[in-house]
Amino acid sequence: MKIIVTAAYSDLEEEYDHMVRLLPEHDVAPTLAPDAPVLCVTSRDLVTLELLDSLPGVRLIATRSTGFEHIDLAAARARGITVCNVPHYGDHTVAEFAFGLLLTLKRHLHTVLKDADAGRFPFGGLRGLDLFGLTLGVVGAGRIGRCAAKIGVGFGMTVLAHDIAPLPDEAERIGFTYVGLDELLTRADVLTLHTPLTPQTYHLIGAAELARLPRGAVLINTARGSVVALAAVLQALDSGQLAGAALDVLEDEERIAELAPPLLERYPNLLLTPHVAYHTVGSVGRIRQTTADNIRAFLNGAPQNTVPLP
Repeated sequence: MKIIVTAAYSDLEEEYDHMVRLLPEHDVAPTLAPDAPVLCVTSRDLVTLELLDSLPGVRLIATRSTGFEHIDLAAARARGITVCNVPHYGDHTVAEFAFGLLLTLKRHLHTVLKDADAGRFPFGGLRGLDLFGLTLGVVGAGRIGRCAAKIGVGFGMTVLAHDIAPLPDEAERIGFTYVGLDELLTRADVLTLHTPLTPQTYHLIGAAELARLPRGAVLINTARGSVVALAAVLQALDSGQLAGAALDVLEDEERIAELAPPLLERYPNLLLTPHVAYHTVGSVGRIRQTTADNIRAFLNGAPQNTVPLP
């Protein structure tokens, strides 16, 4: 059986005889495996109507991610294709990284390390700020957001959260408070985003929302790049409305090597990382295992972790 994948995947190689690597241009897939029943992709791969038309044999799209905005779900539904994802693999992983970014900004760790690499060890200008006593605003209190809330509570922060599906028992257990988005924005010294990308969350945080934050707030985005309007973030950094921003995701991540240098040179209080918040040995292992399990379950007639199709 041939399974089309977009990257080498030893978990599946051990079980299936043939695999076809799908090149970014998609040229190889229709020629080598038009009847392959499974298409295994990452969040960086666009699964378009045109691609699915070229792969008439596909019956399952298995994405190695939680998000599925890169897949044309309507096209999948129209063709009777099942879509499955990896709903839980790095809840604490991403939350930990978000706080790593936050501590880097608040304690100037990026500046300290850059100076140390150059053999400089200045003391002036490096006085940081405590997290204790600050208000953390969590937008998107799903599993990752709740892990971030728990870490914030551990740092002695007041934690507010906004979510379209609040879980009061979880809020009480962890020690945070649900509020509306407007109230959260007006009170959050630190704004951390953990919401999926949907039509409703596209540019959820723009100029108007950033203007509601207390002056000197910090923005952390480890969710999806398009949840934030980058131009508005840069304007807020210019004006001092934001004291710092850390973005692990961008709208145009393929161009990060091109976009990052001029931005980082202009904004010393901006951190950019290449979508690696999830990237640990443990989380990648869970992604690989769950994806392989999803494919096996589908081929055995018992699909799991299926994505609702519109």
